[in-house]
Amino acid sequence: MADRYAAELLLLQVVAPEHLVGVSAGAATAELSELARLAARLGGERGRARVEYDSRPADAIVQVAEQERVDIVVVGNLTMSDRTEFLLGSVPNRVSHTAPCTVVIVNTGAGGSNAGAVREEEQRGGGRLLGRAARIGAVVAKYRLGNLLARGGDRDGGDDARAARFRQALEELGPTFAKLGQILSTRPDLLPDAFVRELSTLQDRVAPMTESEVVAVMERELRVPWEDVFTSIEPEPMAAGTIAQVHRGILVGGERVVVKVQRPGAEPDILQDLGLLEQFAEKAAGRPVFTQVVDLPAIIGHLSSSLRRELDFRHEGANIERMRSVLAPFDRLAVPDVHAELTTGRLLVMQEIQGIPVQDAPAGEARRAAGRQLLEAYYQQVLADGFFHADPHPGNMMWWNDKVYLLDLGMVGEVDEELRRSLLLLLLAFWREDTTFLAELMLSLSSERIDSRFDEVAFLTELEDLVTRYRHLPLNELRLGPLLQQLTAMSLRHGVRLPAALALIGKAFGQMQLAAAELDPSLDPFSVAGAFYMRQLGARLRDAADPGQLLFEAQKLRARADRLLASVERVTGARPGDGLRVEVSRDDELAAAIDRSSRRVVAGLAVLAGAVVLDARRRAR
Repeated sequence: MADRYAAELLLLQVVAPEHLVGVSAGAATAELSELARLAARLGGERGRARVEYDSRPADAIVQVAEQERVDIVVVGNLTMSDRTEFLLGSVPNRVSHTAPCTVVIVNTGAGGSNAGAVREEEQRGGGRLLGRAARIGAVVAKYRLGNLLARGGDRDGGDDARAARFRQALEELGPTFAKLGQILSTRPDLLPDAFVRELSTLQDRVAPMTESEVVAVMERELRVPWEDVFTSIEPEPMAAGTIAQVHRGILVGGERVVVKVQRPGAEPDILQDLGLLEQFAEKAAGRPVFTQVVDLPAIIGHLSSSLRRELDFRHEGANIERMRSVLAPFDRLAVPDVHAELTTGRLLVMQEIQGIPVQDAPAGEARRAAGRQLLEAYYQQVLADGFFHADPHPGNMMWWNDKVYLLDLGMVGEVDEELRRSLLLLLLAFWREDTTFLAELMLSLSSERIDSRFDEVAFLTELEDLVTRYRHLPLNELRLGPLLQQLTAMSLRHGVRLPAALALIGKAFGQMQLAAAELDPSLDPFSVAGAFYMRQLGARLRDAADPGQLLFEAQKLRARADRLLASVERVTGARPGDGLRVEVSRDDELAAAIDRSSRRVVAGLAVLAGAVVLDARRRAR
């Protein structure tokens, strides 16, 4: 081409300085001389050579093109097919996007194939499935998990010993089961305390993905070379977990972001193991041995739904956007921006929060306000919106620009309206130390029929001890999370199974309040709950001034009355049919159930009446 147009031919070689370690100056000079001879042979008098030393070869090529005012840059495509380093990236692609002239990319690869970039897909047939099942069975036998569900006092050392063996087995079974164990550690309602404590020590022990693997996933999801979207990606991952790996990066426009990339084999491996567990759950369903200590089918169902959601990063992106709307009233709380146009099921691109750990926030009014808002926002999430961050430990919070940013919303919880209302009443009953009403609320929350052997006196006595112990603690020791978890555990001991969501709420409240107490140790969580409740009631009363809204609330009240009758039937054993039949030996059991339900309604009306008075006084002022 140079000969045809009588143009000058410049042969440019870019050498990274780090590659010169151990190379003598004479060798470097000889390499330049060799390049100059090649230029003279190809271009004659118009041929010349130039060597640049730069760690960024694409930038060096573009800079020389500008300095030399060249008309055409010709590069090979070798680094487009063999993508192994983020720092190198695709030199031809980057040059083609930034050079001030025409760029010609020549196919210089041998045969056009690249075995290193092709990941051989493993066979997923029945043989492998059977092999995996056999492997799981062997590990179960090795760690003697056959008596995992036996009650304490067995020859293997009780709950602590069984929990340790269970953790070891999960670790040996690989990343999928380690992830399952981590999820289980958040559910004290499903497992005994010893198992929850042991599983909380599980960590992701996985080797980081190679840079070529990360590039392959990113470009498959983006459908363009990664350099078209990012100026740079940090090669060292921020975190490497069972499902994904996280890197810092800079977009072409200059914005700093965090990129979450899913492991290539994560989805098929996890789905295979979940399939085996779900088959086991089907066979275990209905067998009493699997529900004596833990509800194994419920555990597997929870794990399956949690992991399937976590495999699709679009759920996490949607969670962040939903949380943004929940936090809108709180000027000291925020979540990162999500680049929805770059986010897929296996790739999540978010704003990088360039802050400090929340516990290191500087003292002052902004810090105290953020602490109170964090507590209020959790009441808003759990008790009003029914959508909350389920893993708000301090590592998932950052302080930046005088705000607390909530990070990592891969794990969230949802609470239906009925449970939200009951939970708020439960907290208020605890705050007012009304132990009798608190006990009635807990019994009404039970999803199963109360056993006829239930000892109400013992239940009430233990509950009174718990209220006394917790309510008069110093503010800096008062924790709602452990309170809810202890209420759940106490209920299970008495045969009263509370909703599973209550345990997850308890854990989340416990983690959140640690951060809130760090920001402002003087906060009283129960007084914040009371103020929140009064605001909610005030808003409902204002809405009720609308006749249409009033009619709607009346219809809801009627529907709730129907559900109240259904709950009475469940507690007492009554079933619809030819008239009302009650399977109890004493008439006063039905009367007691109706009395409990009516007291709950009366208490609710009393609180509502108090709110009306308060609201009227406030308006009068």
